[in-house]
Amino acid sequence: MTTRTGPQTYPGASQAYRYQQRFGGSAMEVNVVALHATEGRTLPDYGGGASAPTLTAVPDCKARKLKWYQHFDIDTSARALLNLPGGVETNTNNVCQVEKVGTCDPGTRTKWTKAGYVQDVDFVFWPDAPEWALAEVAEFLAWMNRQHGVPLSGPSSWPAYPSSYGATKARMSFAEWNAFRGVCGHMHVPENSHGDPGAIDFDRLIHLAKQSVGEPSAPPEPSRPKYQPYPGGSWFRKAPRSAVVTAMGKRLVAVGCSAYSSGPGPQWTEADRRSYAKWQRKQGHTGTAADGWPGIATWTALKVPYTG
Repeated sequence: MTTRTGPQTYPGASQAYRYQQRFGGSAMEVNVVALHATEGRTLPDYGGGASAPTLTAVPDCKARKLKWYQHFDIDTSARALLNLPGGVETNTNNVCQVEKVGTCDPGTRTKWTKAGYVQDVDFVFWPDAPEWALAEVAEFLAWMNRQHGVPLSGPSSWPAYPSSYGATKARMSFAEWNAFRGVCGHMHVPENSHGDPGAIDFDRLIHLAKQSVGEPSAPPEPSRPKYQPYPGGSWFRKAPRSAVVTAMGKRLVAVGCSAYSSGPGPQWTEADRRSYAKWQRKQGHTGTAADGWPGIATWTALKVPYTG
C-alpha cells in the first residue's frame, strides 16, 4: 500500500530538522505508531538523519510540554528501525516512528541523578513519566487516530528495561508484525533487539488518547509499584519505624552490604546507616556521599521491594 492520505505534518511540530530531502523514503499509508526512547536529554542528530525517526518529542519540563520535531512526512518511511536483508520489512511497513527524548533504563537514570540531574526537572524517565508528558504523547496518538486511522490499541506486554531487550516474548513474529495495526514499542518490532520504551504506562497512555477522541474508556486499574518510592532524606533522619526499613535492610543483606549483628528490623538504627554506607561505597561514592543516609540515586539502584 503506497497511498498517502491525510495531513503529513503534525500541527506545531518544528520542521527545522527535516531529513526527507536527503534520504527520500518510501511512500506508504501509516497504520502503526512505534514508540522509542532515545537514552539522551537533548535532540539527537541521528548521524545526520541516517537513523532518524518520523518525529522526535523533546520534554520541556519547566513548561510541562513536549517540543516536537518532524524529520519525515507521516506517510514516508523513516530510518530508526533495524531492517535486516531477507526477513520482514520494518521501516517501510506502514509505521510512524516517534523518539521520546529521555530514558527507559534505570541504570541511566541512576547515572544522571548521580551527576546532579533531577528527574522530571532535567529529564524524563519514561516508565515513571509525569502525567503531562503522557498526555502530550497521548494527544499525538489521538491525532494519528483521527487523521490516519491508527487504532488506539496495542500489545498487552510492555516489560521493563533491560528485561525488554533482545528476543523476548513481547517481540512480534514476522506474521504478527505484518498483521499488526495500532501502537507498539521498539521492543515489539521483529529483527530489532532494542528494549525501549520499557515499562511505559501504556494503559494510561491509551486511556488519555481515547478521552481525547471522545471514545469511551474506563480508567485503568492503578498498578501496584514494583519498588518502594524514595521516601526523602529527612524521613530517615527521624529514625522511622516502618516496614520500608525492614525491606531496605533485607535488600542490603542481599547485595552483600550488611553491618547487622542480628538481622534488619523495622526500626531505623545505626546498623541500618552503616549498612547503607557500605551500599553507597559499593556504588562508587566516597566521603560525605557515603555517610549512610539514603539519597535518591542509591535508593533507586537498591530496588527496595514495594511494601504498600
